[in-house]
Amino acid sequence: MRIVHTAVELAEIEPAGSGKKHGRRAVVMTMGALHEGHLALVRAAREAADQVVVTVFVNPLQFDDDADLERYPRDLDADAALLEPLGVDVVYAPSVEDVYPGGAPIVTVSAGTINDVFEGEHRPGHFDGVLTVVLKLMHLTRPDVAYFGQKDAQQVIAIRTMCRDLNVPVDIVAVPTVRDADGLALSSRNVQLSQADRADALVLSRALAEAEEVLAEGGPLSLALTVARAAFAEVPTVTPDYIGAMDPVSAVAVEGDYRGDVVIAVAARVGGTRLIDNVIARVGPREGVADA
Repeated sequence: MRIVHTAVELAEIEPAGSGKKHGRRAVVMTMGALHEGHLALVRAAREAADQVVVTVFVNPLQFDDDADLERYPRDLDADAALLEPLGVDVVYAPSVEDVYPGGAPIVTVSAGTINDVFEGEHRPGHFDGVLTVVLKLMHLTRPDVAYFGQKDAQQVIAIRTMCRDLNVPVDIVAVPTVRDADGLALSSRNVQLSQADRADALVLSRALAEAEEVLAEGGPLSLALTVARAAFAEVPTVTPDYIGAMDPVSAVAVEGDYRGDVVIAVAARVGGTRLIDNVIARVGPREGVADA
């Protein structure tokens, strides 16, 4: 496994040659502080591609809080120790100056209306920062396919939309959310939770599971969201930013008599830590399947 820190070093590494997987190069983009959720992405990439590149870069453009940026955990040696046994070929761990050599970029990518809802609404500029760095890293790593976690559902939608709208020839694969045995979605921010906070944080996955159960039993989306909100009301130490549903293709908020595939998403502050989670569900029967 090679660890490189500059775009020049990265460019010198040739993509894998042709083989049974047609010489495909996969990239997994991370901000480090790796956990089993990231490693699931790497394993999926390793199974599908001849060459796997993992980027480790804490992107300042997607933080709206300087204190949050400063306390974000960084430990490249620990990350590399987790990646090498998985057969990663290249780790690209650049400095901010290497990614943005002219300072903060003048030209950036806009997430458009995706900025207006859910994470976009609560974190102004976040998705513009995400898409700008993702596009730059795609240019630098030259992948055929990129792997992202479904836990960041709106981010996946934004990246897929960017690739479609800007004709970026990279396949985007979403890997299911990895959870601890108690249901908490894995996140690099979980280490910031106290023992009491971690227990309270289980309301995120519990609320989603209860909403999903309502839909599985044929209930309406409105009832599913009501049940999820009621779960949060039972844990007053957790402050939700939003509890809602979005179209899985456009990220547009849906409600009322909506029917079809849906992402039920939540974000909440637990102590001083902000967590997100989601589930993909179905409202009503699939097309061609009659109601019972």
